[in-house]
Amino acid sequence: MSADAENFRLAVLNPGGRDPEQHFPNGAEVPDNQHAPVNFHAYAACTRGAVFREARRASATEWPVLILLRGDFRAAEQALRELRRRGRIVAVAFKESGGHQIASQLNDAARLARFTKIVSEADGCIAGTPETAELFLAFRKEGVAFVATPYPIEAENWNFSTEERSGIFVGTRELDVPSRNHLAALLATKRLSVATNEPVTVYNSDRRKGQRLIAQIGFPRICVHEKRVGYCAYLRQLAGHKIVFQLDRSRVPGQVAGDTILARSVCIGGDGAIERIAFPETSGDKRSHAELIEIALKLLNNPEERRAVAERATKIALEKLSFRAGRENLARFFSQLG
Repeated sequence: MSADAENFRLAVLNPGGRDPEQHFPNGAEVPDNQHAPVNFHAYAACTRGAVFREARRASATEWPVLILLRGDFRAAEQALRELRRRGRIVAVAFKESGGHQIASQLNDAARLARFTKIVSEADGCIAGTPETAELFLAFRKEGVAFVATPYPIEAENWNFSTEERSGIFVGTRELDVPSRNHLAALLATKRLSVATNEPVTVYNSDRRKGQRLIAQIGFPRICVHEKRVGYCAYLRQLAGHKIVFQLDRSRVPGQVAGDTILARSVCIGGDGAIERIAFPETSGDKRSHAELIEIALKLLNNPEERRAVAERATKIALEKLSFRAGRENLARFFSQLG
């Protein structure tokens, strides 16, 4: 790692957000009952930085600041004004950057005007997906970078691999978001379960609606989780499966694939940024549902090939998605802004 990257720290600011202030002096080491170093927390954690709710607290670090855009953008606009007044280098990023999420945020003229002003006045913009980078470039000509959400792949305490694996884990869980294709994923996993006699695991966040749908589909073998669990418990559950299957077409940053990498498993389907980077052989990008089902069936029946795909994904992730890679990319980007 370069000296500049080694010394780089980033303050991630979610102005007015609900997440408490959290510092990551040891990177991937997180005390109990605090937010895991994933999603936008990972941008701070990979640099041994911190996450803040108040602009004055972020400014006091004298580090560059990444403001997260959410809601009506008023809090972000005010924070940008205050940080620029204090002489900080400031970039902005969407807190929720799936295609459907950005479209929902920018479908109001007043919010779009505020967004345009913020993007033009910030020193730069960080995008969690290539598509978000293209959107930012529609409003400014430079100072935009795609930085995939980093994952602590190189940290042994975040290696959730296990030798005993069985079944299919459904990666999505939102019936009311059409681009998630959650119903289609459930129907596909039923076909796979019937063909291979593998059990299916799904997390149901849709309560009675989800219960009725799952019962109507009629899985031969299924385990349904209704209650939310801690992130590490979730990863251990995911890691016990042969494959993670999804049909998401939301162009999200790709947490399903990121979780799968930490579990050293195989993610099939999904067109998120991390899916496209780490799982080029099995992602849903430019593949039909039928092709993905065929790939899943092949890997369920071939442990050697399944293991090889997982190993190749881990190798790619260590090079392009690790905390080391994220820190170097962020340090390089902000040095250009400064």
